[in-house]
Amino acid sequence: MKSFEYFKPKALEDASRILLSEPGSKVISGSTDLLGEIKEGVAEPSILISLSDIPNLRRIIWDGDGLTIGAMVTLADIVAHPEIRSRCLALAESAESVATPQIRNVGTLGGNLCQRPRCWYYRSSRFDCAKKGGDKCFAVGGLDRYHAVIGGAGCYIVHPSDTATALVALGASVNIFGAGSERTVPIADFFAGPDVDVTRENILRSGELLTSVNIPSSALNHPSSYLKAKERQSMDFALASAAVLLKVSDGVIFEAGVSLGGVAPVPWHLISVERALKGIPVNSIEPESITSSLFKEAEPMSDNGYKIQLSQTYLNRAILKAVNRA
Repeated sequence: MKSFEYFKPKALEDASRILLSEPGSKVISGSTDLLGEIKEGVAEPSILISLSDIPNLRRIIWDGDGLTIGAMVTLADIVAHPEIRSRCLALAESAESVATPQIRNVGTLGGNLCQRPRCWYYRSSRFDCAKKGGDKCFAVGGLDRYHAVIGGAGCYIVHPSDTATALVALGASVNIFGAGSERTVPIADFFAGPDVDVTRENILRSGELLTSVNIPSSALNHPSSYLKAKERQSMDFALASAAVLLKVSDGVIFEAGVSLGGVAPVPWHLISVERALKGIPVNSIEPESITSSLFKEAEPMSDNGYKIQLSQTYLNRAILKAVNRA
């Protein structure tokens, strides 16, 4: 491990300034992901910037606009928060599905959203893959069991965040600070696939930090669900995951939020499924008829075709689970 400088600024402005002044600097929150990259020789930061001393990043705020969760709020705090569980259950379920209790105790919401991919070619210092600036994706023609079946575009990673999938279905937005100003972006637009920039997974610019997540009031107090398929019961990333939000009035769905994880380089926002669910009485939903053609443009590789049926099955179950909560 190479030596590095360590800073604990007390203001967002200072963190942004340090981040902008040194190209080799990295931000740490819970640090459960970045330390792994450093140990694996994938990341060699010259500066580490801790956000732990910056006020307001650990706040959970309820107001007329909805719910705001600071980037430094831990996943364990989200899981244990009674009001989040009662008013926004899909988010609590997604946070609870992450890794182990020990990791959830230190892992943060911001870190979970901004973590790097778990592709073994990217994580190995022996492969100069496209994600690291190389000229090929080694998953193509290689070991592809856990890789994307749709939207690869030269890099077939899947986005590793569980909370991201839930937040896309909930119609959340993220607040970003940089260069002395803030901007707000729909979370579905926060993530960037390889067609935008193969070396990145989000739209953060130099010197920018994700500071908080907003869930609008219109997404609260409605039935929602999150389901995740994984090989082991703990400490595993999603083979496929599904998040569903149903807004129901007089027994009829008037709006929905739906997304899939584990199948694409970004959380897959299923706008077509959302539209198909609108206007359907909750007691007559047949999910299979809505999701049957979902993967018609999928391009599975040699060993990951199972994700198509798995994702459809989990999405159908997540829809029915939300229906049962309506």
